[in-house]
Amino acid sequence: MTVKSVNMAAASDSPKSSVRRRYVDSRTAETASAKSSKDNGPDTGRDSEKDKRPVSLQTGTYWLTRIVLLRSVAFIYFVAFSVAYNQNKQLIGEHGLMPCKSYLNSVKRYVGGKIGLAALAYTPSILWFLDWSDMNANLDGIALVGMALSGFVLVTGMANMVIMVMLWVLYHSLVNVGQLWYSFGWESQLLETGFLAIFLCPVWTLSQVPRHCPPSPICIWLFRWLIVRIMLGAGLIKIRGDKCWRDLTCMDYHYETQPVPNPMSYYMHRSPLWFHRFETLSNHVIELIVPFFTFLGRRMCMVNGVIQILFQVVLIVSGNLSFLNWLTIVPSLACFDDASLGFLFCSGGGAKKVVLDIQNEDAAGRTPKPTKGMLIRRAVNISLGILISYLSVPVVMNLLSSRQMMNTSFEPLRIVNTYGAFGSITKERTEVIFQGTLSQDPKDPEAVWEEYQFLCKPGDVNRRPCLISPYHYRLDWLMWFAAFQTYEQNEWVIHIAGRLLSNDSTILSLLDHNPFKGRDPPRWVRGEHFKYKFSQPGSASAAQGKWWLRKRIGPYFPPLELEGLRGYFQSRNWPHPHIPANRS
Repeated sequence: MTVKSVNMAAASDSPKSSVRRRYVDSRTAETASAKSSKDNGPDTGRDSEKDKRPVSLQTGTYWLTRIVLLRSVAFIYFVAFSVAYNQNKQLIGEHGLMPCKSYLNSVKRYVGGKIGLAALAYTPSILWFLDWSDMNANLDGIALVGMALSGFVLVTGMANMVIMVMLWVLYHSLVNVGQLWYSFGWESQLLETGFLAIFLCPVWTLSQVPRHCPPSPICIWLFRWLIVRIMLGAGLIKIRGDKCWRDLTCMDYHYETQPVPNPMSYYMHRSPLWFHRFETLSNHVIELIVPFFTFLGRRMCMVNGVIQILFQVVLIVSGNLSFLNWLTIVPSLACFDDASLGFLFCSGGGAKKVVLDIQNEDAAGRTPKPTKGMLIRRAVNISLGILISYLSVPVVMNLLSSRQMMNTSFEPLRIVNTYGAFGSITKERTEVIFQGTLSQDPKDPEAVWEEYQFLCKPGDVNRRPCLISPYHYRLDWLMWFAAFQTYEQNEWVIHIAGRLLSNDSTILSLLDHNPFKGRDPPRWVRGEHFKYKFSQPGSASAAQGKWWLRKRIGPYFPPLELEGLRGYFQSRNWPHPHIPANRS
């Protein structure tokens, strides 16, 4: 070996050469690792773990469902409190047709003259604890607070138990003193729906997705149980009720004779008979069969939800049934989980992103350990399920009974109720028309009788049917019932007549047209009874702008004048309307 070769070998074994070789080997290994990772796909390290996270929502959780449910309940509350703010003073206020102060006083006398537990149990309402010197302010205050709270939940999608309890108590306070004006099934249905919504929320936290308060499957199932009972109640009362539901002819009459038709009702009434038969049969299937899909797994439960929502949309389009159909959509939303409702939320962030992160953490086994509060919440949810099951016993017994009652509460808080609608169908539409005259003699053939027009109910045959749902005119609705009863059964009709005789602004605010506006009040007011029918589209009457055809049946109540009503009003403890100075 030459000297040169030995020197080269020694140089290659020197420490500096060894460091260089290790550095090169390290870079080679890193390059090989990177190439291997690129060829085989990411399967290790933090980046690979991040890339493996799912980008779509998984089934079985209800974080987004809760947001949709809370916003939907808040929307119905907002509408209901809006109706209350605009109409309560005229109906149950200081100078209303049925003052709630008089009602509370009668309850107070009935329970022994004291405001205590007996009074609260008989009529649960916070009005017991307010100053009765200005009841209108109390009613407006309750309605405005309810609108503010429900508006906050509707806009933000956030709520807690405190807010939802307040909404439930406030609306309870109105329903329980609302008497005849609040006597319909949708009031109890809203209270039951609102009660369940309380348990969707954390106690204090305001967040769309509160991590330590997951939506309880028990609460979701209680909403589903509600829609099942609503549909079965409505379906069974029809089968047991009017014969036309069994021979499939009810829809021949419904659109024309329902309480407050809308413009679409006019056209749907003229559908072919085969279509009306199909509608009636479909109604039975949707109300009596489809609800059981709820218990047949996730997909069939969603099918039930879709069908029920579409059914309610059809009813909304075809009539003005207050907020009833909008409210019935709410529990149907519980048939859907996060995966099925994800399309309603933005993908870039917000609630949907938070729910994805939560699902990823749960899938990776990093679910936070239950806190003491979470364990208490589970106990509360189990207790809620037991309570609803217990209170459902009389409701189920009612559904199974041949003497089924509809829209009935079995306890004062209306937590679990029985429902139903249109167990019988009226075959002819009749209307009470208020008329007034300035004539001295109501029997004078030359007397000119001028008509009052209500806000929505049929009157002027040339006026197009209104479109107001989900809003609701309570007086117009009650006038539909009065028309196929007598004024003796509806004494408030005479109360209205007396108030019209003095041009009372409180009652006139509930009407659309006062023929004596800016003039002397009428000397006489009477009620006329008419039979109404839709005009035929394309007919000569329709071409003249007539939506309705009507025929007089006879008097509903005779001509009345103020002085003659004095004894009638005094016997019922109604304040006698002011008699104009030129007639006193």
